Amino acid sequence: MARTSSLRQRIVRWLIAFAAAMTVGIIAQGLVINEYVERIVWKSLLTVELDHFIQRSRAEPGYRWDDTAGFVVFDGARDVLPQPMRGLGPGLHDDLEFGGKEYVVLIRDADGRRYAMAMDIRQFERDEIEYNLMIIVPATLLLLVLGAAMAFGMRRLLQPLSQLAQRIGALRPERSGQRIDIGGNAGSELQVIADAFNDYLRRNEQFVERERTFIDSASHELRTPLSVIAGASELALEQDGMPPAARKQLQRVRRAARDVEQLVSLLLVLAKDPSRLAAASDRFALDELLPEIVDDHRALTGGKDLALALEPPPHCEVVAPLPIVQAAIGNLLRNAIENSDRGEIRIRLHADATVTIDDPGHGMSPEEISRLYAQVARGGRDGGGIGLALISRLCEHLGWQLEFSPSPAGGTRTTLRLHAGTEKA
Repeated sequence: MARTSSLRQRIVRWLIAFAAAMTVGIIAQGLVINEYVERIVWKSLLTVELDHFIQRSRAEPGYRWDDTAGFVVFDGARDVLPQPMRGLGPGLHDDLEFGGKEYVVLIRDADGRRYAMAMDIRQFERDEIEYNLMIIVPATLLLLVLGAAMAFGMRRLLQPLSQLAQRIGALRPERSGQRIDIGGNAGSELQVIADAFNDYLRRNEQFVERERTFIDSASHELRTPLSVIAGASELALEQDGMPPAARKQLQRVRRAARDVEQLVSLLLVLAKDPSRLAAASDRFALDELLPEIVDDHRALTGGKDLALALEPPPHCEVVAPLPIVQAAIGNLLRNAIENSDRGEIRIRLHADATVTIDDPGHGMSPEEISRLYAQVARGGRDGGGIGLALISRLCEHLGWQLEFSPSPAGGTRTTLRLHAGTEKA
């Protein structure tokens, strides 16, 4: 991707281009004026000399011009015009060379003959070059100085804008009470932008706080009826002589209540600030917790030719909210069970607090994995409930990583990377 130039660079380039155009215009104007004045001076000088020669020739027939001081006169009645002058009309003609010299020539027809007054301009041409350099060199130096001054000035002028962009880039979504402050050298326009942005931050913070308060209140309100449902189903299941069909339905009610309790726990997590959540984390051994989670979900494989296989886990400690780790791994394991019919689901724990779940499933192509990520971002995997959507949000909230990829065995591999515990968060 091509790098886009900054506003300061573009403004400086335009200003330098404008200054260069003005400089070229001034130089061109100086050169044109110099050429114009030069022709006027030469024409005036040659006219005076040629008028004097013609008048003397009329008064003194046979008068001859003494070719001195770089002037040469040609009388068409007596002299042969040099080759460069032949065919030229009356008037002033510049830069004619003959006799090894460079001349300016004034040609005039009078008394039925042609006169030509030529002046050697070699020294004038050398002086003209020096004069032109006196125009070009200072103008070029002035352009360089202006370019440096404009670059420095634009940098100072746009420095508050760059600082404003840096302060905006330093904002963190998880922090509250953030504001944009600009220095006293910033213009009123930047102050307007900073005020508008601060107002947006304030309104967004109020909106987020309202959402968190609502989720927190709703989640707590749901806990009471869920506890009633779970308790009632547990008591009912303890009764003897219950028909198998009713017992099966009560088991579904109990399982659904437990799932919703986990959902409420996840919602409560998302309603908290990450800093508050980290402060409430505990240190525990993940290698001891993982077998319990796997055993709790073996009942979900009933009615399927499916087995859960947990490889011997290495010792691994993490610092995280224990109920959230249980809910996250449990949801991923339940998702693997729901999307598999037969075979073996292998669960592995790595020493860096990474959990991988390989399900036989139907396997996923890279395109299907991309669609899965999109579905999770929109709110969940089709047929997988709301667990994946919440787990994805939860991982983003806690800084965990959740990935899906094709399994070497032909199914789908789910990878959850937690943070290994090194100190109490």
